[in-house]
Amino acid sequence: MTQLPFDHGGDTGEPLREVMERISSELVDVAQLIERLEPLLSNGRSTEFLASPDHMRVMQGIDLAVQKTHGLAEFLNGISERLEPEHLIDITTALNLLTLEDMKRRLKASIHETPSADVYQKASGDLDFF
Repeated sequence: MTQLPFDHGGDTGEPLREVMERISSELVDVAQLIERLEPLLSNGRSTEFLASPDHMRVMQGIDLAVQKTHGLAEFLNGISERLEPEHLIDITTALNLLTLEDMKRRLKASIHETPSADVYQKASGDLDFF
């Protein structure tokens, strides 16, 4: 079995390919959350607001953020598809840097959880304080 230099050889190592796929999924989730902002800013209530150059820059910025996030997700998927399954990595330290527990949980193990974008869409009216 081939191990990358950053794998400490312990039982905490997991396939780098799977970790990158989980990161890619999180990026897709972020893109979906950002996309849901667009209707709030373009609901047609104010033609002055919609005609504003500042508003158009905000809308273009949101669109660019979505495109870049999707692009990064696809890029990571492209790399992960070419990795050997036996390339292992210990992500414990990286996970400790995260503050969002639901994202940490999804990145930690290859378990299927509902993406944040879907959870927040269904929780309309609920409010999380953090």
